[in-house]
Amino acid sequence: MKEDNVLWNVRHFVYSHIADTTRPPSVDETATHFGISTEEASELYKELNNRHAIFLNLDEMAIRMANPFSGIPTDFKVHANDKTYFANCAWDMLGIPAALHCDAAIDAVCTESNETIKIQIRDGNLLFTNYDLRIHFPLPFARWYDDLVFT
Repeated sequence: MKEDNVLWNVRHFVYSHIADTTRPPSVDETATHFGISTEEASELYKELNNRHAIFLNLDEMAIRMANPFSGIPTDFKVHANDKTYFANCAWDMLGIPAALHCDAAIDAVCTESNETIKIQIRDGNLLFTNYDLRIHFPLPFARWYDDLVFT
């Protein structure tokens, strides 16, 4: 396979793994899946990171984000398909049911009030009561990758 094909197959594997297990695969798991060395898998992860296809914690060579999925626990929990996924932010918590093409129950902590907010997604519709919600982006999209974790 061409190198680009392998790269995008790795990206597909990452997302499939998250959908199945709720967590991103380790570099070792990816290497084993593709029958390549850990070093080769690491280089593919770095290239996906460079292309903003995933976001790595480079110190650990671990996937921090594969939007809309978070590789670490967050205040944005999405319960879907009898599993619990973590989203990176309020925007991504809406993206997980869309990515999985399923209904979901969302528990999120409001950053302003520290209140837990419960939202339902049914048949692609957002259902909630007693909330006047807005999603705030502290930076314009063009600057998100300046500090993606903060954004």
